Order: sequence, then C-alpha cells, then structure tokens
Amino acid sequence: LLIGIVTLLLAVALWPSIPWFGKAENRIAAIQERGELRVSTLSSPLIYDDINGKTIGLDYELAQLFADYLGVKLKVTVRQNINQLFDDLDHDRADILAAGLVYNSERSKNYQPGPTYYSVSQQVVYRVGSLRPRSLADITDQQLTIAPGHVVIDDLRALKEKKYPNLSWTVDPKLGTTELLEQVKDKKLAYTIADSVAISLFQRVHPEIAVALDVTDEQPVTWFTQLDDDQTVSAAMLDFFNSINEDGTLARLEEKYLGHGNDFDYVDTRTFLRAVENILPEVQPLFEKYAREIDWRLLAAIAWQESHWDPQATSPTGVRGMMMLTRNTAQSLGLTDRTDAAQSIDGGMRYLQDMMDKVPDSIPKDERIWFALAAYNMGYAHMLDAMALTRKQKGNPNSWADVKLRLPLLSQKPYYSKLKYGYARGHEAYAYVENIRKYQISLVGYLSEKERQQQQTLALAEDYPAVLPNELEQPQETTLPFFKFRADKQMDNARMKLPGHLY
Repeated sequence: LLIGIVTLLLAVALWPSIPWFGKAENRIAAIQERGELRVSTLSSPLIYDDINGKTIGLDYELAQLFADYLGVKLKVTVRQNINQLFDDLDHDRADILAAGLVYNSERSKNYQPGPTYYSVSQQVVYRVGSLRPRSLADITDQQLTIAPGHVVIDDLRALKEKKYPNLSWTVDPKLGTTELLEQVKDKKLAYTIADSVAISLFQRVHPEIAVALDVTDEQPVTWFTQLDDDQTVSAAMLDFFNSINEDGTLARLEEKYLGHGNDFDYVDTRTFLRAVENILPEVQPLFEKYAREIDWRLLAAIAWQESHWDPQATSPTGVRGMMMLTRNTAQSLGLTDRTDAAQSIDGGMRYLQDMMDKVPDSIPKDERIWFALAAYNMGYAHMLDAMALTRKQKGNPNSWADVKLRLPLLSQKPYYSKLKYGYARGHEAYAYVENIRKYQISLVGYLSEKERQQQQTLALAEDYPAVLPNELEQPQETTLPFFKFRADKQMDNARMKLPGHLY
C-alpha cells in the first residue's frame, strides 16, 4: 500500500515533464501524426464553393496545396460566420482559418496571422435605385447591418468616436456577409459592408448591388492560426507561401480567381443575365454537345462575346454566325452554312481546339485556354509575339497574368516594330479575353445560384407539403389571385420556420 501511494504521488508530480509515447512535440508534428490538416472556412465562390460537384475557391486550392506540402489530407469545415471560425481555433477544432480574413491589430492580439496573399478594402453597398449614402454621416437609425465578427466593426467604432457620433449599425447574429448582400439586393436591408473583391464577384450575378463608399483603405488578407509559443504552423505557412510565390503558383491562382477585372458595367451585365434567362435555354444543348475539352459555360461565354448568341450576326469585315467565323475558316472546317447555329458552334470550337493544341506545353493546363483565346482573336503568331515581348521585359512568358499586360503593346510602334510578326490589335485581344472571363463568372454564378434555389424549394416542399397545394403544383393561366395569395402566405409562414441558412 505504501509503495502504491508513493508511486501515485510521484506520477502526479512528474506528469507534466514525462515524454509520453505518441505525444507530438509540436503542432506540425501533431498534424502530420493525425494525417489531416483541419481548415475552417466560409462558403463563397472566391473562398470555398461546390459547383456541380467540383470544389473551387482560392483559399480551398491554397489549403489543398498546403496540405500536400505537409504530406497530409485536407479536412474542410464550412462555418456560417466569422465568429464561428475563430471559435474553432479557440477550441482546437481547426489548425488554420483560410477564409479571406483581413488582418488587423485586434485579431493579431489573440491569433497568429500568416503571410498576406492579396488585399481588399471594406465598402458600403446599397441597391441600385434606392437612396445612396454619400458618407457615413448619412447612415443613422441602424440602417446598416453587418455580419458577426466582421473586421470592419472595429473601424466603425473608431469612426463613430472620432468623426461620426450619430453612426449606428446592427450586427445580425445569424447571417454571413453573402446572405446580407442578398438581403440588400432583395430590398430587405438598406446597407451592409463587404470587402471589395466579394462585392465585385457578387455584382457579376447581381448587378443591382452598387458600391456607395469606401470605409477603409486596402487591408491585407491572410490566414490565421493559434497564437502561443508554438510557432511551427506559422513557420510552415511562411515557407509554403514563399515557395509558391517563387515558382509562380500563387500568381496563377490569383489570376484565376482575382483577375476578373474591376471595370464592372451594370448595363452590360444586366443585358447578359437577361439573355441567360431568355435565350440560353434554346442554345444550351448545342454548347453542351460541342464543348469538348472545355466547360460548356465557357463556350457559351465565348459565343456571347462573339455574337450575343445571334446565329445571323454579321460584322462589316464579313465574319458571320454564332461564332463569327470568316468564310475561309468555315470552308477549311467543312462548314456549309455559317449561320446555322450548330455548325458555327461546332466549327468555332474545333478551331479553338486547334489553337489550344498549338499552345506550348510550358504553359500550365488551366491557363492554356486564355492563350488560345488570344490567338483565336488576333492570330497565333501574334500571341507568340506577346510571349516573346513578355520574356524580353523579364516577365514570365508562361503566365497569363504577365502576358496579358503586354497584349496592348502589340499595337504600339516602339514595340511591334521590334517583333517578328509586327502590328496586331492586342488591346482588342486583351478586352476579348477579359470580357469572356467576366461572362463566364456571371454565367457560372447565376446557374449555381439558380440550382441552389431549386434545391431549397424542393427541400421546402418535402418538409412543408402544405406550402405547395395540389392545385398549385402545375400553375395554369386560369389560377385565381386568391389561390396565389394563399400560396404566398403559406410560403412566408413556412420560411419563418426554416433554419437561417435556407432563407
């Protein structure tokens, strides 16, 4: 008994200093021992999203590369708001937060930031047609609603104290920034605040949202991990970001997700989305049939840029049809009628495929299409000139982000006079590719949102069958207004019972 008591007391006294077998020495060792990198994030087309069963997002791709760098699998947990993200760090449910989070001094007091990989500013948004605030002094009576944990709250507190004493806002405990943007779009809220990149992407699908004013200057975006004496995760992140910056991977990903431009055009975007609603259903099967190696939605965006989906389109230079082919190109492809939509889309895609096959193997797979499109617009030889010029100016000739900046120079004599193939309308090729990318973003976002809405409607019908009475499941022109009113009221009542993320 005495020996047992002494042994127990010694074990209690020495427990913290005993190197128990299996206990990791640090966080990186624990992650590698677990075989899993736990990442908490938010749902957003820029950060983390599921498009037709394919996961996309800048933070997702970076997190997957970081997991590969550590030699472990990636486990992603999607949270509804920023407060929930930091709660995961506080309770050791996440190793890092990768969610487009902004660095500020308050967050750095409690959490360890990683390297900056892009920057944003915080902006007040409103709906087109409603009252636009000219300054924060115009925002009173809690017209402004913000997501919980938003970094801008600290800035607003400082501005209220120093400059705008009447400034007020409400923090919605349930909705994230994307949901609040939707509320402003639907006229359910007056104003909210989001970062400039998120707003730019949202506008591609919802052009009704407009920027009223900037609240902050540019702020760095970074990942966060736990803050203590264990700096292994922070050191690993620094080494990882340095390596992908040096080999060009980071630049390619930023071009992929952030290179869509800031020149938002309300009328152009709205015109395109109306055509998506009214014209696309008729020609979508043709895009799906002939897309081959590229996404059919990208092919649809190319055709919109070419002809606005008009099979009879004709230009002053003689190009015709949905894909605006020249007579010689059409003949070389074996087409008999350029104004036949199926022949034009098929021929245009085959011609584009030839361009993609010619693109040098040194160009990354996910960027080959942009080089091919530039060649499709101005000619393959001039695209080679743009690459050569990029190389001369110490840029990366295999990076679209670098090459596209040199395209406008092909129409300037000091540059084209020293190139092999001479003058080219490179500025047109630049605009051509950039427009296609914007249309693709709008189309993918629009169709994805429509699909989610349909899934929510089906879920609603399953959970609340009374919402869709039998006489309304197949609406007819003779339906009386009373029945429509009753269905609308039932839908509203059912929505009140739904979880916040469904409405």
